[in-house]
Amino acid sequence: MLFIRMLRQVGQSPACGCWTPVLPVRFLGISPRQIPADANFHSASFSDTDHPRVLITGGLGQLGVGLANLLRKRFGKDNVILSDIRKPPDHVFHSGPFIYSDILDYKNLREIVVNNRITWLFHYSALLSAIGEANVSLARAVNITGLHNILDVAAEHNLRLFVPSTIGAFGPTSPRNPTPDLCIQRPRTIYGVSKVHAELMGEYYHYRYGLDFRCLRYPGIISADSQPGGGTTDYAVQIFHDATKHGKFECNLEARTRLPMMYIDDCLRATLEVMEAPAESLSMRTYNVSAMSFTPEELAQEVLKHVPEFQITYNVDAVRQAIADSWPMKFDDSNARKDWGWKHDFDLPELVTTMLNFHGSETRVAQAN
Repeated sequence: MLFIRMLRQVGQSPACGCWTPVLPVRFLGISPRQIPADANFHSASFSDTDHPRVLITGGLGQLGVGLANLLRKRFGKDNVILSDIRKPPDHVFHSGPFIYSDILDYKNLREIVVNNRITWLFHYSALLSAIGEANVSLARAVNITGLHNILDVAAEHNLRLFVPSTIGAFGPTSPRNPTPDLCIQRPRTIYGVSKVHAELMGEYYHYRYGLDFRCLRYPGIISADSQPGGGTTDYAVQIFHDATKHGKFECNLEARTRLPMMYIDDCLRATLEVMEAPAESLSMRTYNVSAMSFTPEELAQEVLKHVPEFQITYNVDAVRQAIADSWPMKFDDSNARKDWGWKHDFDLPELVTTMLNFHGSETRVAQAN
């Protein structure tokens, strides 16, 4: 993959060697024309009072649709474009703009950003931990090569870029209880490795090219209206489906496996808040965020308060257990709380009540039908 580096003379002749980098600009392999060195990539200007024009990649995953709904309420339906390589269900397609977007196709990404005058980009395309371990080559392509395309497009067009990271960005040699923002990171999954790569590349592009890169390390995210997506923390979603439908649940992690978690409403609000935060308030570009930390055993005890007949059994998946054992038990998110005022709304009791109410009503409707 070919790149050129644009250079700008700083008030002196070329002979003095005083040049500064401006932006990484990619040659498009299918185009015979080179991009002029004096091209202006920032011709479109937006005042602080204008709504951003938003693109969400990987929009049909666990978080994309919910984020689109939140952003459309804030910025208007037509200002938020959801994208994916899959065909959307009817309710998603009719809820607002949706387009096909393949993050491995740089030209396609570039056209979308230019044609739609995008100013904010939320990059959610990724293969999660357990799925990534089953298909490392695909995870490498999507999580790393796709990220490079996103970074180049964002830098070239002066976008504000959000890339989520994860508890999986830490490894067995990281401090686990609590895990601070800055510490050793040696993950042992392709998902975790790719997320550390994303954090560092985003920070590099920020300091080298001025890219407005922002990143949150998400804990396990629990949502009522989405199916588990192949992550190690999926048990904390599946348990509510099974508790309301069958009254029992088989967990693939050990009973005392403690992991940080967050309800999706808190997650989406944190994402919007960090994107809206003034740049001068950010002391770093990648933050931990969290809300609670619990084990399968503790979660089951809380479910029992609402579903007295509920039973949990354990059939431990060795691969997922090894991944969980290398992850943080609790996040230290004090920097997010100090720098831009992060504060969660949902603790474990509120989470369980909300999830069971949603799935309980859904089950009753299904039975009535």
